Amino acid sequence: MNTFLEIFNEHKTYTEQVFKMARADLVKTYSGSALGWAWAVIRPVVTILIYWFAMAVGFNKSGAINGYPYFLWLVSGLVPWFYMSDMLTQGTDCMRKYRYLITKMHFPVSTIPTFVSLSKLSVNLVLMLVVVIIYAILGFFPTVYFIQVFLYIILMFLFFTAWALFAAPISAISQDFSNLVRSFVFAILWVSGVFWDAQTVNNTAIRTLLKLNPITYLVTGFRDSLMSQCWFFEHPKQFAAFMAELIIMFLLGLWSYKKLRREIPDVL
Repeated sequence: MNTFLEIFNEHKTYTEQVFKMARADLVKTYSGSALGWAWAVIRPVVTILIYWFAMAVGFNKSGAINGYPYFLWLVSGLVPWFYMSDMLTQGTDCMRKYRYLITKMHFPVSTIPTFVSLSKLSVNLVLMLVVVIIYAILGFFPTVYFIQVFLYIILMFLFFTAWALFAAPISAISQDFSNLVRSFVFAILWVSGVFWDAQTVNNTAIRTLLKLNPITYLVTGFRDSLMSQCWFFEHPKQFAAFMAELIIMFLLGLWSYKKLRREIPDVL
């Protein structure tokens, strides 16, 4: 409880600074190139086109899903994944990246994962807007179910900010942990239902495990909001499982921060 109150007070006291640092992180990420901020859109678009070509041509997955072209089905899952993958990698390394804030300045360390997460989320929000525009251009306009997108954005932000709070202190102490996470990111992409519908898996045990995967839940949620026209409360068990995982991840974040906070400056 003391650790929670410490983190809460740091965020409350330094709220303005957190948003300023999130903006600074964005500027730092895209500065130094001729196209600048355009890379925030160009890089994901190129990645989407490559994956779409591989799946549509190489794996012959070009048919409609729930009445929507496969391309739209793909981008509705890939765009949230871009934020998740950034947090799995850059969120894990955020305290190493901003070590000068820890070793040379009196800065609230617990806010580092938060402002990095806000930075990545702001880019993802722009990409989500692009997705909605693409849907509209192809004749698929948002329905009332679209309002759920904001719920899933909040859940995604909370879960992966908690992940960064858990993983960043460990990564600051041990580079091996960061390397381990990075080595699994590509595998996580392929087993989380980003390229295929997890609901269609025939094996009951595997399908159940996939439903317990928080990434699968979030990706499916975005697709439900944009395509399937399904409310989140129509799947109460999956929602309850995700909320339980969110609480567990938050508790793990508190535990990791409490255990390693004092050691981080010496190691870095």
